[in-house]
Amino acid sequence: MRALASLLLAVAAPAWAQLPKEAGATTYVISKLDTAHGDREFVFLWPEKAPGAIGDDPLDKPKLTLYPAPKGKANGAAVVICPGGGYAVVASDHEGKQVAEWLNGLGVSAFVLQYRLAPRYKYPAPLQDAQRAVRLVRARASEWGIDPARVGMLGFSAGGHLTSTAGTHFLAGNAAATDPIERHSSRPDFLVLCYPVITLKPPLAHSGSRVNLLGDAADPLQVEGLSNETQVTPETPPTFLWHTNEDTAVVPENSILFYQALRKAKVPAELHVFAKGPHGIGMAPGDPAASAWTRLCAAWMGAMGVLE
Repeated sequence: MRALASLLLAVAAPAWAQLPKEAGATTYVISKLDTAHGDREFVFLWPEKAPGAIGDDPLDKPKLTLYPAPKGKANGAAVVICPGGGYAVVASDHEGKQVAEWLNGLGVSAFVLQYRLAPRYKYPAPLQDAQRAVRLVRARASEWGIDPARVGMLGFSAGGHLTSTAGTHFLAGNAAATDPIERHSSRPDFLVLCYPVITLKPPLAHSGSRVNLLGDAADPLQVEGLSNETQVTPETPPTFLWHTNEDTAVVPENSILFYQALRKAKVPAELHVFAKGPHGIGMAPGDPAASAWTRLCAAWMGAMGVLE
């Protein structure tokens, strides 16, 4: 446990994430473990070991932390949240807990995903975790008061890459599976991508995320296959995207590429690029322009029928 505790870093504006001082918080707690949720209920994605697990530590056990919508407000929609962190850590508070609480205010149940991270894990472990998370929420939809046809995903930065990967590399349910969770589809019903990593190809890629996911000597076929702007089809879920023009860590062309691919495939999509704001601003507190993304996203979800 001491080793795990030593992984916690109280940092101000690290170079890899450019977390903003002007957004209302001078520091964020960044950890390999999702540490923001206190004693909230959580569920492991697999009752036994996850596929490819190399140990039995907390970092080997992907999980969902539960934020059920208030009973008087719940509308049956659900969102799996993927915090960012370059596939190396998780921004568990401002890209996890705070977002879950905002969704609860809309009547949406939220589930914050702790997925497996580098250097311990590389592809396909994070994608397996994301696919399993969507299937698990659908499998327990009746218990959790959720409509299994309104289960979306929301991701920030590298978590946005994981979310867009889940939306372009999904699995149909296997009716014959012995594991009842595997009988459900892993396709999200909608996506929300917040300053996402989309492409893994130079010059627009966030190289740190690519290296952490695929290693230093990445297979070119994997780089192509996980550059998600190349994987959009008419079956890709409807998507809301936002970015900032000043983002130099994950340049806004990532969102633009995905939006263009969605338009070409005739998938419903909405994109907002705000003039100001660095990378990693989460809910963008204190920024009257970029913080509007939550209002715009809620309006989009309403228009898409998510909040019925």
